[in-house]
Amino acid sequence: MSSDQELIARAQLLASTEAGITFWAREVFEKGAIKVLELCRAGSYQMDVTKILSTNGQQILDSIQDKGFELLIPNEKFDELPAPPIGLIAKGNKELLNRKSISIVGTRNPTPYGQRVASEMAANFVDREWVVTSGGAYGIDTAAHKGALISEGETIAVLASGLDVLYPAGNARLFAEIAESGLLISEYLPGTKALPHRFLNRNRLIAAIGDGTMVVEAAFRSGSLRTARDAQDLKRVVMAIPGPINSPLSEGCHRLIGEGAAAICCGVNDALELMGN
Repeated sequence: MSSDQELIARAQLLASTEAGITFWAREVFEKGAIKVLELCRAGSYQMDVTKILSTNGQQILDSIQDKGFELLIPNEKFDELPAPPIGLIAKGNKELLNRKSISIVGTRNPTPYGQRVASEMAANFVDREWVVTSGGAYGIDTAAHKGALISEGETIAVLASGLDVLYPAGNARLFAEIAESGLLISEYLPGTKALPHRFLNRNRLIAAIGDGTMVVEAAFRSGSLRTARDAQDLKRVVMAIPGPINSPLSEGCHRLIGEGAAAICCGVNDALELMGN
């Protein structure tokens, strides 16, 4: 079967199943999308597959491309996820997914200290020709992306919505800059809105892309800690930046360090040594 047929089959499944569902993700990962559709037609699954079979994969693929996006078959970085993405919608330089990358994450409401650290860490990594990956959110994510761009480096933003439904909208200009010199990706089709569970799904992709994940600032209960846990499950290096002991926004980082879930990191040289570079 040609790769074009596999792309059409993946588009069909992407449009008719919710991203991050382990069953369909594993089926496609292990068998390929073409085979999964064959099994659907043969009635091999003990579930309703009407939506899958009634979706036109060619139309979905055409609509993705008509909007200026590309559908990618995920590379081996995502293989160890319990639910590898069926496909990734991309805009920008897809080759960045094959490069060494550091994922930098943290709170949406950082202190000036956190913003400065995220920006400087990103700048130091791109100076060493690493790609900086984050989630495009306000706060630490934005500081990391901007730190990479200001240093004329490359950055990947993983979105929890369709690439034409930019969230947060206030970062539209940032997303345009990233698409120009870096990469925007999502496992959600154009037109898909950002919802709470989609951010949790998105976090596992950030963890998978990075050779290591760095948490800069995070409250005791934070989505960034979920990204760190995902990275830990993938046996990737997890690092946390220490902060003031009386800062609520450093509690999550201190919790990771205290539990042995993350190594303490005080600079880019620490990070590179922890990742064996």
